[in-house]
Amino acid sequence: MISPEYFTSRLFAVHAETFDDFALKLFRFQATYNLVYRKYLHYLKVSPAEVNAITAIPFLPIHFFKNHPILTPDGIKAEIYFESSGTTGQQRSRHYVADRALYHRVAETIFVQMYGKLSDYHIFALLPSYLERQHASLVAMASHFIRQSRSTYSGFYLNNTAELINKIKKAGNSRKVLLIGVSFALLDLAEQHQPDLHDVIVMETGGMKGRRKEMTRDELHTILRKNFNVTEIHSEYGMTELLSQAYARQAGKFRVPTWMKILIRDINDPFCLDQPPGVSGGINVIDLANIYSCAFIETQDLGRLLKEDHTFEVLGRFDQSEIRGCSLMVL
Repeated sequence: MISPEYFTSRLFAVHAETFDDFALKLFRFQATYNLVYRKYLHYLKVSPAEVNAITAIPFLPIHFFKNHPILTPDGIKAEIYFESSGTTGQQRSRHYVADRALYHRVAETIFVQMYGKLSDYHIFALLPSYLERQHASLVAMASHFIRQSRSTYSGFYLNNTAELINKIKKAGNSRKVLLIGVSFALLDLAEQHQPDLHDVIVMETGGMKGRRKEMTRDELHTILRKNFNVTEIHSEYGMTELLSQAYARQAGKFRVPTWMKILIRDINDPFCLDQPPGVSGGINVIDLANIYSCAFIETQDLGRLLKEDHTFEVLGRFDQSEIRGCSLMVL
């Protein structure tokens, strides 16, 4: 059989011309050696050998991660697991990660492609709700970024916002400064302190976490831009069930790495995956870095592809889906 190493050794070389071929090979591998996905395809009466286009691949509904260990190949041991956020009483998703080093490499490679070397940054992580629980993928990513920045200023901040502001000021212009934070914490910082962050990259990761009233992304960004004295608010799109992230430098227009693709499904037909740019629908994600779990995920997010520049927008969540950590805002 093809081994997982076959895919990991080729993942970072994937480009537009090779994406579909790589995706179909990974689909057939996971359809054969992932017990949960194999059973799901059997239930749908789908023969993997007859699937010859990525739009014909059945995507695994994301809620399967709540009730089943999604691992490829069957029986492989996970090094760590990530667990989704949620309110008390909600069942949380778990993503079992068989290769922690791959997760770190994926996250770092994406950031470097879109923002440059981590060693060029001081990184301030304002993630109180995530730091208060274990197994948060966002904390794992930020921890790796902080280590790789090798900056004495980089670090996590819980409620010590005065220290955060002071450290940002002390960091000065020696490097670029990135402030990455959950939405409610950035909003609290903006309204309570109104720090001048005109030369800081401010990046929100979504989510009011029940701490603040939900608002649209436009409303949030307007407040943050004004109170932080910045021209743009950056955004990160990620989730527990994915190894990869997308980033938006402005106006919530997200870009993906070369091994990731967004397909928009018809709201009334989950198997219709050819919604054109500009038409909203459910977000399906192909994350080829999900080699050891499932690379084909049907999310509960609503979105649309944009016509002009191959980006996508997140418009909110399906009405009956639970509110979770990322992408809670509706435009």
